[in-house]
Amino acid sequence: MIYISSSCINSVKIKDSVQELALNGFKNVELSGGTDYYEGFEDDLIELKDKYNLSYRCHNYFPPPNEHFVLNLASLNDRIYKKSLDHIKKAISLSKLLGARKYGFHAGFLIDIDVSEIGKKISKTNLFSRQESVSRFCLAYENIKNNTDGVDLYIENNVISKTNFETYKGVNALMMTNFSEYESLKEKIDFNLLLDLAHLKVSARTLGLNWEDEFENMMGVSNYIHISDNDGFHDLNNQLTRSSSLLSMLKQSNTSKKDFTLEIYDEMDAIKKSYDILSEVVI
Repeated sequence: MIYISSSCINSVKIKDSVQELALNGFKNVELSGGTDYYEGFEDDLIELKDKYNLSYRCHNYFPPPNEHFVLNLASLNDRIYKKSLDHIKKAISLSKLLGARKYGFHAGFLIDIDVSEIGKKISKTNLFSRQESVSRFCLAYENIKNNTDGVDLYIENNVISKTNFETYKGVNALMMTNFSEYESLKEKIDFNLLLDLAHLKVSARTLGLNWEDEFENMMGVSNYIHISDNDGFHDLNNQLTRSSSLLSMLKQSNTSKKDFTLEIYDEMDAIKKSYDILSEVVI
């Protein structure tokens, strides 16, 4: 099954993003970041679901909080940690209300990132202890996992750009950016992987890893995939094209019984073309 991220549509209100996707024929919508909180958004989503026969799932920074912040379940700042934990619990409650069966959120960071730095160069700051941050992330995950009531949790791999890697002088300030780190985290907690292939493509180049091997290994352990393309240097959320090496790799991979979400930050025509191309390889 293929979902379209609500983040593909640049709107202030989630109602407008979802309605635009629905009017363009998309029935499966992944509710993600990029919109602002407003009273009654839950009722709007239910109304749209019934009107257009939509299927939802929530992702990471959704529902939108009253005050924007960067979700980080590995933060050693108690305020950020509590806000992150509370947010994820709200996302699970909303998932149940909307009939969504999967909820994925990003692996943690060893720093607290400012809202203005999302997707950009990260300022240099003191790193948290990796051991303490990973431990806190794992404890939080176990806490959340025991109260999901049928919603399957997924943890998404982060993206480490060359710029941000160099800012920290070759120290990776983010959790789970490659297959080895996935295996390490898997030894500590039992979780499902939300595989963002665009994130992996950039991270593999930054860390000097073989992109094809990383792709094969991580595709083999995930049934929930985020799709967009990029130049290998930055997470650009480009459309999927027939000439893309990513498409060739997907064609050679086992896509059976896997869900995909397109995260294409472009015009509607690019989203539709990406959907049509991906539909040819998704079983």
